[in-house]
Amino acid sequence: MSLSPLQAIQDDEAPTPPLPHASAGARWKRWVRPGLALVGVAASLLVAWLGVDNPLIARSLLIAGVCLTLWLTELVPPFVPTLLLLGATAALLGPLEAGYKLPAVLAWCADPVLALFLGGFTLEVASSRHGLDAAVAQHVVRLARGSRRLLMLLVTAGVAFLSMWMSNIAAAAMMLASLRPLLQASKNDASLRRALLLSVALGANFGGMATPVGTGPNAIAISAASPYTQVTFVKWMAFALPLTGLMLAVGFLLLVVGYRVRGRFELPAAPTRKLDTRAHGVLGIFVACAALWLTEPLHGLPAPLVALGATAALFGTGLLRREDLGRLDWSTLILIAGGISLGRLVERSGVVATALGGVDWSAWPQVAQVGLLVSLAAVLSALMSNTATSALLIPIAVQLFPSASMPILVAMGCSFGVPFVISTPPNAMVVGQGSVDSSDLLRLGLPLMALGCLVIVLTGPWVLRFFGLP
Repeated sequence: MSLSPLQAIQDDEAPTPPLPHASAGARWKRWVRPGLALVGVAASLLVAWLGVDNPLIARSLLIAGVCLTLWLTELVPPFVPTLLLLGATAALLGPLEAGYKLPAVLAWCADPVLALFLGGFTLEVASSRHGLDAAVAQHVVRLARGSRRLLMLLVTAGVAFLSMWMSNIAAAAMMLASLRPLLQASKNDASLRRALLLSVALGANFGGMATPVGTGPNAIAISAASPYTQVTFVKWMAFALPLTGLMLAVGFLLLVVGYRVRGRFELPAAPTRKLDTRAHGVLGIFVACAALWLTEPLHGLPAPLVALGATAALFGTGLLRREDLGRLDWSTLILIAGGISLGRLVERSGVVATALGGVDWSAWPQVAQVGLLVSLAAVLSALMSNTATSALLIPIAVQLFPSASMPILVAMGCSFGVPFVISTPPNAMVVGQGSVDSSDLLRLGLPLMALGCLVIVLTGPWVLRFFGLP
């Protein structure tokens, strides 16, 4: 799951290591972030009160502008704008129309996709508590059997697999911990060390695309597509998993060629981590949950219902305890709820329709419109939170193309914004290990971002129609 750098710092289990020249960066952010936030709020006020006559649209625009400003500048914790959005909507719009009273506004957050993500977060905490994630990471290193290229391939695939089901921050942290003895032993082999660290970033950045629970934009896209069709777990993986595989394969080839990875290495001795009975219990629930998600067309149980069942099983059997509730990623869950609610606000109030009404979009070819939205999603996500970017762009995409496919294409674009150190927390984590710098990430991430956007624009609409998502 791709989160903002600020969220990574707030994560107690996997804090983002300090970057080079962090003190200068901190001083820059201390002044620039509040300045940008002030400009954004002032612009929202001016546009709302001077540029719009309809009071409902003016107030909606003000609320949306302030919340987006806070999300994009990361001036406050990411869940705060969601609380502000819900409260301000009820306070400012409730007196104008009954549909914006607090009970109705809170109902916007009652989206089944939040239950799906709650199940994913619960499985993540259970895996971490009982050592399943660390065991997977350690097993990946052992399977390489001394082959450098095989080790890189397994590291990439292992981190990507973990990121499909849990936070990419946790996935990257577990793999880095398992690789640490090897990284220490390969200090004199800069090429292998860089390639391994970049393999961790590669798998963490693109693994979340493959499943509905992998990253925040996926959740917002599924919610936006729900009025048109149901996006099941299987449908999502059917089109997203091959795309993830393509990005990982191209990235792996770029690393092998660019860093001339070949030959063998000596694997440092490390104790084998054995799983106890409770860990096997968690593994059994995880396998059962994943199997039910993947066979949804056969039994008809919705994926969010399965996720709730898995959560109940983990806590009901004592595999997770009451204190583990505090370890769930409530901040991201509330952030996703805010993105969904923002989409409902701007759609219901007519903000997006009014903003787009002055542009003759029919003069643009459809491929140009899709290309603009997907590329903008990738560029913005490279500079800020991809969940906040999806909350901004998906309502616009749905207004331009009322369909199930457009929000999904934009969500995919958000996952391609990976070329900078600040783009994702795993990028910052691998830079913090040493040897890798911003130019390494740029040489890997920029071609992948360009390729991903091109593939989505040229083939995405056709592929989604093939899978019943027009």
